[in-house]
Amino acid sequence: MANTGKKTRGKQKIEIKMIENQDDRLITFSKRRLGIYKKIDELSILCGNEIFFIIFSPARKPFTFGQPSIESIANRFLNGNIHVIDNTCALIEAHCTVRINKLVKLYNEVQSQIDASNETQKVLAQQITSGTDSNRWWETPIDQLNPRELYERYSHFSKLLNLYLSEQEDCNRFFNGCSNRSW
Repeated sequence: MANTGKKTRGKQKIEIKMIENQDDRLITFSKRRLGIYKKIDELSILCGNEIFFIIFSPARKPFTFGQPSIESIANRFLNGNIHVIDNTCALIEAHCTVRINKLVKLYNEVQSQIDASNETQKVLAQQITSGTDSNRWWETPIDQLNPRELYERYSHFSKLLNLYLSEQEDCNRFFNGCSNRSW
C-alpha cells in the first residue's frame, strides 16, 4: 500500500517573520497580493467607501488598487477633496444598457412563447368545436391512424383497462368485507 499521508500541512497559522530568501519573498508576495486585493474590495463594498491602495513588491515595483478607480480617487485627493466626476457614470450607464438589452431579449423570448401558446390554444379550441379533440382519442377511426398513433391508442386502452381492473378489485374487496360482517 502506498503512503497516503498528507503532502501539505493544510491551513495553519503562519509565523510573521522576515523571509530571508529573495525568491521565496517574491513568490509569497505574488501569492498574497490578489488576496489582499480581494479583502480591500470587500471592505470597500461593505463600508461603501472609496479606497486607494498602493503596495510595493520586494523588487520595488508598485502595485495599486482603487475602488471605484485609481484615477478618480487620485484626482479627488489632488484637487483638495473636490468630488470629480469621472468615467464611473459612463461605466454604470454601460452596465445598465447591457442589462436592459438582456432583459429586452428575455422579454422578446417570453413574448414569442406566449404567442406560440396562444396559437396552440386557438388550434385546440378549433379541434374541440370541430369534434376532433385529442382528448376524445377513442372516437378517431383506426384506419386513419399511423403506427405511432396506433401505439398511443393501445397504450391509452391498456392504462384504461388497468385502471378499470384496479377499481373493480377495490369494489370487490369492499363488498367482500361488508358481507363478512354481521349486522
